[in-house]
Order: sequence, then structure tokens, then C-alpha cells
Amino acid sequence: MLALIAGIILFFAIHLVPQRQTLKNALVERIGMMGYRALHGIVALAAVALIFGGYFVARYDVVLWYPPVWTRHLAATLMLFASILLFAAPFKGKIKEKLTSPLSVAIKVWALAHLMANGTLADVILFGFFLFYAVTYRISLKKRIQAGLVVVPEGRWLNDVYAVVLGLGFYAVMVLWLHEWAFDVAPLG
Repeated sequence: MLALIAGIILFFAIHLVPQRQTLKNALVERIGMMGYRALHGIVALAAVALIFGGYFVARYDVVLWYPPVWTRHLAATLMLFASILLFAAPFKGKIKEKLTSPLSVAIKVWALAHLMANGTLADVILFGFFLFYAVTYRISLKKRIQAGLVVVPEGRWLNDVYAVVLGLGFYAVMVLWLHEWAFDVAPLG
């Protein structure tokens, strides 16, 4: 559990740096933009490794509740939308234009779906953190848009078609094989 919490703290800290412009500018001035990006990437990967390593060690330690079976089906349905939103993030489509940050919405839906369908302390910590992170990121993004620091691109419908096709393909692979292989849990089983 300690590794999970340490990873979450590290992940949150490294993702706060870009939002604190003076700190980011000081780091960029000192080690350059490439050095900053490399440092950010290495620390973020270390945080993710701690999070998932800690989660897999602690995921069955403390059971808080036993979710009803229907929550797994609702979670699987929500994950269909999260998968599409995940792939809408890199494309300049109408989905991105309307939602501004489809990735943060995808993370919120993913976290909420998994909070409903899982009942261990490790689940609450992991998915609760990512839900909190996505909400705070969205609030920060909204402020940066209002300040003129971020511009939302105008989108094209064709890019949304790509997002839907890729999202559906990813969802199918995840439900039929990858989720059970990677996490030892069959989403619909």
C-alpha cells in the first residue's frame, strides 16, 4: 500500500509542476526544455510503476464492500464511452472541440466505473485519486483557457470517426482479452 500511495504523491507532484509556470520556467532555464521533458517523463513513469506495482500488491488486502453484479455491467458500458473519449483526445474533432479535454473526461468515466465495480481499499485509493486528479486538471484547464494560455482547436467530424473506430476496437480488445490478461479480471465474466 505504501508504494501505491508514494506513486500517487509523486504522480500528482510531477503533474502540478507544469501548472506552476514559475517553477516550470526555472527548471527549463536550468536544464533546458529537452531536459525538463526527459525529467518529467522519467519521474512520471516511475510514479506509474509505483502506483501499479503497489496496487497489484495491495489490491485484495482490505475489502470494504462487495459490489453487486450489475455494477460490473454498468462499468463495462461506461468504459465503452471512456474508450472513445480516450481516442478523441489526440484528434482535432468535434468531440474535442465540445469537451475541451476528452482525456480528462475519459479518466473521470474510467475512474468512476471502476469505483462502482470494485470494493477494496486499494481500488478506492487508486481510482479515487485518478477521479480527483481529472477533476482538478479540468478546473486548471478551464482557468488556463479563460486566461488565453490554451486555445481549443476547431474540430472536423472525420476525426471523430477515427476516434470512434479506434475506441471501439480498443474496447473490444480490452473486454475480450487484454483486461483479463493484464489485470487478471474478466470485465464481463
